[in-house]
Amino acid sequence: MTVTDVCRTAAEAWSAVKGLTTARKNALLLDMAAAIEDNRAEIILANDADVAAARANGVSATLVDRLTLTERRMTGLVSAIRTIADLPDPVGQVVEGWTRPNGLLIERVREPIGVVAVIYEARPNVTAEVAALCLKSGNCAVLRGSSMAMATNKAVMAALDSAIARHDAVPAGVVRLITDPSREAAKELMRAKEFVDLLVPRGGPELIESVERHATVPTVIDGAGNCHVYIDHSADPDMATAVTVNAKTSRPSVCNAMETLLVHEELARDWLPGVLDELASAGVEIRGDATVREVWPKAVAAREEDWGTEYLDLVLAVRVVPDVGAAIAHIDRWGTSNAEAIVARDIDVARRFAREVDSGSVFVNTSTRYSDGGEFGYGVEIGVSTQKLHIRGPIGLTALTTVKNVVWGTGQTRVV
Repeated sequence: MTVTDVCRTAAEAWSAVKGLTTARKNALLLDMAAAIEDNRAEIILANDADVAAARANGVSATLVDRLTLTERRMTGLVSAIRTIADLPDPVGQVVEGWTRPNGLLIERVREPIGVVAVIYEARPNVTAEVAALCLKSGNCAVLRGSSMAMATNKAVMAALDSAIARHDAVPAGVVRLITDPSREAAKELMRAKEFVDLLVPRGGPELIESVERHATVPTVIDGAGNCHVYIDHSADPDMATAVTVNAKTSRPSVCNAMETLLVHEELARDWLPGVLDELASAGVEIRGDATVREVWPKAVAAREEDWGTEYLDLVLAVRVVPDVGAAIAHIDRWGTSNAEAIVARDIDVARRFAREVDSGSVFVNTSTRYSDGGEFGYGVEIGVSTQKLHIRGPIGLTALTTVKNVVWGTGQTRVV
């Protein structure tokens, strides 16, 4: 079956899927979670093969981490699908309504988008998470993973298919996996605008560049995560240390990890050396500006390109700045609109940062690692949008719906 055939099958299935009741959707979601649980051993066995092949091919530790499904991550995946089942159904929600002077009642009502396609690299958990989010929001899903995770993706899809097959009202096309990992297949998906209503690419710069060049399907870009934490001179020192260490070291391979630390100059000599010692003890390589190297000589000299690098590793760029305005200017220059954070006790400084920083998510006195659909209460996310239309930040259930106007009258006719 060609990519276009897969997309056509999903489009044909949508007429049935969009009309599913909340109860039917939730029942299927619970069966999908159970199927993942029941097939846990087979999925992990397939994942072990993918991980072994990736390591043998010299794949980076960052991608291997994203590829790996541990027992804990499998448990989290099952839990996430069940959480999605428990969330309110966005389809049919009246977002707002008002009555016009002529008596017309205008309602803005949420409805599904249609067929949502996702191109993703390395992360096989995305296969099940996207399927669950799309189903709950009344959409069909077309999934195209990378060759690196192909065995795992097929094992996950087999489990999902077994659950779908138990529901007569749900067509098999509700979730489809493209098994052709070629670039040509990806481009075919990017151009399937007759059948696909939204495309979300999740991957590195090469994938994003390809989508921007070739896609005719409407897209929401899940872009880079060059995330910053700014420590203001008013920050509580212990809180600043805890947030900094967590943002960099808790899981450095993900897009919400901090890549640059910005520190107010008043903290350069008293607070900064201590936190850099703690980061270094956790294996972090520090790349600092001249002031950083003066107060902490073990730092490597930061180059201009370090400020714009998403390391996805235990590497951190550190710059000392004179004030919050300079921190915001640095983020404006180098940020990717993913997640930015400030630690400050001065509420005016914190509010200015939150107001002026151009990002999908801004965190005050907490870690950028919370930039995540699950942490936001969305269950899981399809990705993190770094653009402004039609959604910013983590892409959850409501972002997979559109709004239509429903107008209720009592026989009114327009005169002019």
